[in-house]
Amino acid sequence: MGKKIKIAKQEKKGTKEKVWIVIALISMAVYIGWRLFFTIPDHNVYGWLATICGICLAVSETISMLEGTEHFARLGKKSEPDMPVVPFGWYPDVDILIATHNEETELLYKTVNGCRHMDYPDKSKVHIYICDDGNRPEMAELSKKMRVGYFGLADNKEAKAGNLNHAIGKTTSPWIVTFDSDMIPTHNFLMETVPYIFLPRMKKKKDGSWEERTEEEKNEKYKIGFIQTPQSFYNPDMFQYNFFSESRIPNEQDFFFREINVGRNNANAPIYAGSNTLISREALEAVGGIATGTITEDFETGIKIQAKGYSCYAVDKTLAHGLAPTDIDNLIKQRVRWGRGCITSLRRTNLLFNPHIKLNAKISYLACWMYWWTFFRRFIYIVSPILFILFGIPVVICSLKELIFIWLPSYVLYNQALKVTSGAIRNKRWSNTVDTVIFPYMIIPVLLETLFIRQKKFNVTSKRRDIVRRSDIMLAIPQMILLVFDAVALVMAVAGALRTQNYGAAVIIYWLVLNAQHLIMALFFMSGRRNLRTTDRFYAEVPVEISYQGKQYYGLTCDFSETGLAVLCDKSIYMPHGEEQMSIKIKTDRYKAKLDAKCVHVQKKGDKWKYGIQITGMDGTDKDEYFQILYDRDHSLAKTMSPSVSMIDDIFLNVQRRSAHTKNSKRQLPRIELNRTMETADGKSIRVLNCNYEYLLVEASGELPDKMELRIPGTETVMKCVKTGQKAGLYYLDNWKELLFCDAFEQLFALSEAKENKVS
Repeated sequence: MGKKIKIAKQEKKGTKEKVWIVIALISMAVYIGWRLFFTIPDHNVYGWLATICGICLAVSETISMLEGTEHFARLGKKSEPDMPVVPFGWYPDVDILIATHNEETELLYKTVNGCRHMDYPDKSKVHIYICDDGNRPEMAELSKKMRVGYFGLADNKEAKAGNLNHAIGKTTSPWIVTFDSDMIPTHNFLMETVPYIFLPRMKKKKDGSWEERTEEEKNEKYKIGFIQTPQSFYNPDMFQYNFFSESRIPNEQDFFFREINVGRNNANAPIYAGSNTLISREALEAVGGIATGTITEDFETGIKIQAKGYSCYAVDKTLAHGLAPTDIDNLIKQRVRWGRGCITSLRRTNLLFNPHIKLNAKISYLACWMYWWTFFRRFIYIVSPILFILFGIPVVICSLKELIFIWLPSYVLYNQALKVTSGAIRNKRWSNTVDTVIFPYMIIPVLLETLFIRQKKFNVTSKRRDIVRRSDIMLAIPQMILLVFDAVALVMAVAGALRTQNYGAAVIIYWLVLNAQHLIMALFFMSGRRNLRTTDRFYAEVPVEISYQGKQYYGLTCDFSETGLAVLCDKSIYMPHGEEQMSIKIKTDRYKAKLDAKCVHVQKKGDKWKYGIQITGMDGTDKDEYFQILYDRDHSLAKTMSPSVSMIDDIFLNVQRRSAHTKNSKRQLPRIELNRTMETADGKSIRVLNCNYEYLLVEASGELPDKMELRIPGTETVMKCVKTGQKAGLYYLDNWKELLFCDAFEQLFALSEAKENKVS
């Protein structure tokens, strides 16, 4: 058989970027050599405590350098396979396994609904199953209602792995897709992943077209193990939400799935993340199914599949969206589970001495292990300048000249190289902020797991969400204490520098300022942010048709959710806001739905009217289609770092937004400024100020009658007005329902709006 043909396209960095990386690596090597051999405090001079602290800092920096080197190596030469074009008749049977433990049926409904709407040449080859290790009657009923398969499992001893293995044993398709209970696939998930399984069979010609390999060109050892797509989220993650940065920073996991994991392709070491994955049944059978006895069964299963010689790929295609953790407690538990599981799985797979894992892959997985020690390193970086300034414990022995000519070039070049390789998804400062938020709760679990002290019980990440999010400021006590010490040290360092004119103190001052910023952001994070919504809004323009009392109006959504829509209309229209309802038709190029609704608030937006609409009813196909309109799309959250993301901007934004008081609009009818004189039935002139279809306000001058009839200028149409007594000059339109669709009434508003818009 022929040798494996390299088909992955290389997203190579340009010469300029490569130069930055090479220079950065050289300067880092010089810096680390200098740190290890010339700057650690001598215990005979400074004492053992200073020596130990100095060694800890130097080792932390060395590990950071090694991690950075691996990072540059992967991202400097990212590889992602081209997707073959294959005949529809080749597409195989696929089993869709949706794992659930204790999640609500409504959450599973959305995921199953998304799966049922996935495109495929022959949909009879797509087999969808709810895999329920709670063996719940309501889940069995949901699967029956949605016409999908159901595997109930009682007394499951092996958690998610046992649940999936149970389902795998009862199905037969050669390819399997695994989804977590909250991960809703887009319609093109299968069409954008399944073709990759034919890479061993297909080759790309120079003209860009694809053709089947000859028998001599095929390599029987070249087999696809799995295709991993990103785990994306339709709601803001905790960092986006608590920092008021939904439009400023990407989801915290985007950097891993869209950059790091794709970069691991060239080592055949992309991580199987357990969801949003197309995986080979043959590969699973070769490794004995999903790994059991570990809390990161997906991570370990991926390593075993790669060790069996299967080629695996991560692709930067967002094809499913799920629900990110919405409370800090669950976020911390999730990261502890990942950290402990990673360490255990690397040990169980005998990573260092496993002859079936290639050196390149071993280095990539060692980087995974090193990552979980980031949190201990973050602690070292925070306390080191504090120890020196407050307690006189030197951690680095060097001169100002050495700092300028060795540390400074290394620091600048490393950050520049990181910038050119990491793209616009993440920068070093935000990585440090994230690590500062959670490091107090990661150090001990990672240390214990490394010492073989395992946690016996773990809970799955909750998918429930509270309407009002509580503050978890008590969790920030470690950061509070460190911030106090850091602030005192900063004052002392500045005072000492001014007193002695010691310019070398600028480095310590800069170090303390950076640490203070990260600690302040951690306090902001833990203080939380009030959440008044039970469902997430999606920002998109979709045409809608509004029907009420036989008349149709048209508008565009500016956002929508499971429970409501915000619609922009070119002119004011009356929408029912009480017991009455209206009908709304919403349509995209793929889906359409009819909803019952009512208006809950309205406000003027420039020359348009924005209506907040509450959905009061939708059933059957309409609900299925509407939920697809919501979820079968790219989310509207940030995908790259905003140019405005800076240290000062971050703090200023959080202070500003946390001190602001939001006033919600309660107006349910559009108020149109008329500002015109109208005549009563008995010939008196009345200055009408504004009207909202049901009420009008007149100029309160002189004695106003309890009842009056106002004639619309140029017509015989009259408005029957009854004084309310609530406000001077406020009248109720007794015949507003008759006037509602009267041409004269509508024209009155149209002329007034046109005049108002022209003035504005």
